[in-house]
Amino acid sequence: MLSEVAGPQPLSRAGVAARTGLTRGTVSSLVEELIGAGLVSELAATRGGPGRPASPLQLDPRGPAGLGLEVGVDAVGACVIDLTGAVRAQRTAPSDHREDAPDAGLLRVAALAREVVAEAGLPVAAATVALPGVVSADGVLERAPNLPRWVDVAVGEALRARLGGLPVRPGNEADLAALAERWAGGPPDVVVVSGGIGVGAGVLLDGRLFAGAGGRAGEIGHVVVEPDGRACHCGGRGCLETVAGLEALLRRAGAPDLDALAATHPDAVRAAGRALGIALAGAVHLLDVPAVVLGGAYPRCGPLLLDAVRAELDARVFSRSRVDVRFSTLGPDAALRGAATTVVQEVLADPGALIAGNGAGATELSS
Repeated sequence: MLSEVAGPQPLSRAGVAARTGLTRGTVSSLVEELIGAGLVSELAATRGGPGRPASPLQLDPRGPAGLGLEVGVDAVGACVIDLTGAVRAQRTAPSDHREDAPDAGLLRVAALAREVVAEAGLPVAAATVALPGVVSADGVLERAPNLPRWVDVAVGEALRARLGGLPVRPGNEADLAALAERWAGGPPDVVVVSGGIGVGAGVLLDGRLFAGAGGRAGEIGHVVVEPDGRACHCGGRGCLETVAGLEALLRRAGAPDLDALAATHPDAVRAAGRALGIALAGAVHLLDVPAVVLGGAYPRCGPLLLDAVRAELDARVFSRSRVDVRFSTLGPDAALRGAATTVVQEVLADPGALIAGNGAGATELSS
């Protein structure tokens, strides 16, 4: 029933009953329960036709929110999104984890989480944390090639202990970015590439995330594009990350930052685009997806990168229609937004689980 309330058109109790086929008495009982849990609020009555004025229902923007966290290679982030999908607070902070033990990075992201929750002023239903590596089905970060000391880390359990018992589910950052693209109106069948120091991809098939048997699907950064190329952190050689990862790209170009890259080193940008196109051509042939989204920091590289990827796919992919290649509109915030929205989506899909837990949130975080 909550999905009906979350729809584009506000519905009254009678409207929900008509839409779902439930009796008005049953709907009223459920609505009272949802109002009591802080999930739904009822607006002032309006007259839309003959008969008694109706009181539209809406998702309560003061209700239990989703907390998204991100531990990147060189930054941490936190974001609170309310039940309506609005971002209520968001922060990122530099935090290089390449030489640190996991505890240091987890302490930093937990501290940032408390700050963001205090700023939002909302109870939190749960959290999802985006991580730059392979996450197992039981929530363990098995390996992150750019974080050599982060091996078999139970990130969810560690953060739960630091956040007052708040449930925390880990996920791969590229997977969460792909889900965010979908919820923002993106295509249902797509490879979403997340470009940073590392390069990952989230794969959506028929609108659903394809993670693979062990959560390793989408590790496009370790597809070989130069067999005799540079050594990679993963132990291989010539991986896509060694050409199109942002640090590798800046190092090859000798550019100080991304803002200067496209204007002063166009050949380096085109080379990265060609490498991306080579890796993506294999993915498109294997998965038969019609669309590719380039996210993370890649939009800052400008149209030269986009054109080079398109040209490579045009040359390599045999298809009746051209592969749709575009930049993400969410950019580097996609994984963080996807992490927070995952929590909200779960609440909307199964409000009973939250109600059964007495709506326990994270008010402790703001203290």
